[in-house]
Formats: sequence, structure tokens, C-alpha cells
Amino acid sequence: MNILDRIVARKLVEISVAKTTVSIVELEKAELFNRECYRLNDFIVNPDKSGIIAEFKRASPSKGIINDKVSVAQVTKGYASAGASALSVLTDHDFFGGSLADLAEARKENEIPILRKEFILDEYQIIEAKAWGADIILLIAAILTPARISALAQCAQNLGMSVLLEVHNKEELNRSLCDELSAVGVNNRNLTDFSVSVQHSYDLVDVIPDNFLKISESGISNIDTINELKMAGFNGFLVGENFMKEADPGQAMQNFVDKLSRI
Repeated sequence: MNILDRIVARKLVEISVAKTTVSIVELEKAELFNRECYRLNDFIVNPDKSGIIAEFKRASPSKGIINDKVSVAQVTKGYASAGASALSVLTDHDFFGGSLADLAEARKENEIPILRKEFILDEYQIIEAKAWGADIILLIAAILTPARISALAQCAQNLGMSVLLEVHNKEELNRSLCDELSAVGVNNRNLTDFSVSVQHSYDLVDVIPDNFLKISESGISNIDTINELKMAGFNGFLVGENFMKEADPGQAMQNFVDKLSRI
């Protein structure tokens, strides 16, 4: 059983427990459930923003602890101040050290779209994401059938949320596209062995239909890569570890964006 299989198995247990703990009716009564979501498209293409989806991530299965010394409020406010188009907040606890409380804290402090970075398998998690303040959900093609992707994307769309589909190769892309998606992200990291190559983005950029935002995810650590990806046709870039490994992730992003703007 690889790490992705272990995560999915654990997630199924978590979902079952969550459903018996907090009902959908209770989630729908949450203060944030009826708020109008920020649209990812509006912020990614905004020329006053960087196009970066900046991620708050304390840990990962491949790297262990990345940064557990900073607060989600401090980091996400720093990201937003530096020009982030959106925020990504990990809510998985066992493998990434995140929580729904992190999502709520980021929402309280910021007025840009927030992605719930999670292994979504069930509509319950989407309703939960809306109740806790997320604007965007992630659907990972590697763990979902085409039918489930379509159904989950429709659920999110009905709630006014944006949907980011994550793929790693052409086969996942071709079988997973549906009209309800807002964006397609190419994960440069292989989720089964965690190897990283930005070449995956270049291989897929021209295959992704132009009616979807094109996002390159993971393995992005220098401004030359961002500029090359832009020239190739990408609209946005999910960056996390490159900032989170620094003592002050928000300042690290500010320095990165300053250099980017000078080129």
C-alpha cells in the first residue's frame, strides 16, 4: 500500500466519523455557509495579483515537519499582503498537520479565495468546506472516478464554489474533464512516490482546454520557472513548500514577488 492508498483509507474513516459527529443540517446552519464565495477566476487573472496560490502547510509525508513555528493567521495575511491570488490551506491532520480550524482562521483574516486542500471523496466534505469558509475545493483525479469527479464538481458548483481538478498525466486529464470545473492543475509531484518534475506541466499545458484556468502545482522554487510557465500558457501557480520552509513565509513570498515584478 503506497502513501496515497494509506491517505485514502484513513480519509474514508474520518468521513464516516465526521458524518456521525456533525450532520449536514448542522453544517448548513453554520455562519459562513451562506456567504458568497470569492471566484478563483476573478483573482487569478487580476493583473494586480501575482497569480500565485500560496499554501499554508506545516508538514508533508515526504518531508516531515516543514514549519510548525508559525501561525496560520500570520502566514496567510503575509501571503495576501504580498499579492497572493488565493490561499491554499491543508486540512488533513494525520499526514499534513492541518485542520479545519486552520481554514477558519485563514478565512477570518483574509478577503481572497481560499482552497480547502484536502483529499475529497464525498459530498459531505464539500458542504463541510463551505461551512468552514472555503471558496474552492480540490478534486484529485488519481483517487476519483470520472463519475465521482463530475458529481462532486456539480455539488461544489451548486454551492457557488470553484473547483480545481488536479491531474498528473494525460490519461488522468482526458478521463476527468467535465464542464463543472473552474481550473485544471498539473501536479508536478507524483503522489505515489512523491518525485517532482516541472516537466509534467509543460507536457500537459497544450492539452488542457483553454476554457479552464491552467495551474501548475508543486516544485516551483524560482522566478525563472514562473516566467517560463507563464510563457507556456499557465495562468496560476500553487507554491507552498518554497515559502513555508522559511522562518517568515509571508516575507519569503514578498521577496519572491518583488523579484518577479522586476523581470
